[in-house]
Amino acid sequence: MNLLFVADPLESFKTYKDTTYTMMREAARRGHAIAACEPHDLRWQTGQPVAARVRPIHLTGQQDDWFTEDPAREAALKDFDAVLMRKDPPFDAEYLYATHLLQQAERDGARVFNSPQALRDHPEKLAIMEWPQFIGPTLVTRDAQAIRAFHAEHRDVILKPLDGMGGMGIFRVKDDGLNLGSIIETLNQNGATSVMVQKFLPEIAAGDKRVLIIGGEPVPYCLARIPQGGEVRGNLAAGGKGVAQPLTDADRATATAIGKVLAPRGLLLIGLDIIGTRVTEINVTSPTCFREILDQTGCDVPGIFVDALERAVGG
Repeated sequence: MNLLFVADPLESFKTYKDTTYTMMREAARRGHAIAACEPHDLRWQTGQPVAARVRPIHLTGQQDDWFTEDPAREAALKDFDAVLMRKDPPFDAEYLYATHLLQQAERDGARVFNSPQALRDHPEKLAIMEWPQFIGPTLVTRDAQAIRAFHAEHRDVILKPLDGMGGMGIFRVKDDGLNLGSIIETLNQNGATSVMVQKFLPEIAAGDKRVLIIGGEPVPYCLARIPQGGEVRGNLAAGGKGVAQPLTDADRATATAIGKVLAPRGLLLIGLDIIGTRVTEINVTSPTCFREILDQTGCDVPGIFVDALERAVGG
């Protein structure tokens, strides 16, 4: 296959842990050709298919100087066998515009994974609200008084912005309500910005589990991201310790139920965040943790993903 990755700058990749790199490495091992571009390289001109200035690359197997490249060239997205959207959040206006260009590329004939429409339809924080049977008490609002009432009911809560990643902007407010007003002002901006509030789940002490769903099926192992020191966040970007472990029966059942619904909507790769038995986020933009699970368990997550990609393109 001829693959195009729409991603962050190649020079920013940390190959010792980067999931997109593991995808590229497995695809290259199988003989697939790889090119990359960034969202700002996409363009759509009157009467022409969506195109991009792409960088054809070859992997060296080295950790630092990990690729060489041929001269950049203009190419229509429809001329690739698959386009993989792997740009990290935030899901801002430019990300949204990129999904519209990618959806037009689909109308041109391109195969895009994850589906641009599915990316728009499943914002990573809000998507959990479709599954009340799998989540804890949760509120999404711009109303500061509603946030205060939620805290008064549940006493120990987590507040987070809807567009963050890597644990950015997450606050815990305990029973004493210390700093609740200041946190609401910071996140809510006088009613201008929506906030998600969730009942605190003490099971976070055992880790915030990243459960991967590929082609509608859960990967057998997850990565429990365990908060360190006095930190409430388990995110690896916030200093959490990643420990790979087999899925529990409950996690497998939850992932299977969600995967059966979301995969047919165009979500080839999904990353559930589960604390205890409760889903806290459904990640669809650029789910990670392939490398950590592979290194700690030997479970070939990149191979499972490329298998699913080959089936999707072949089908």
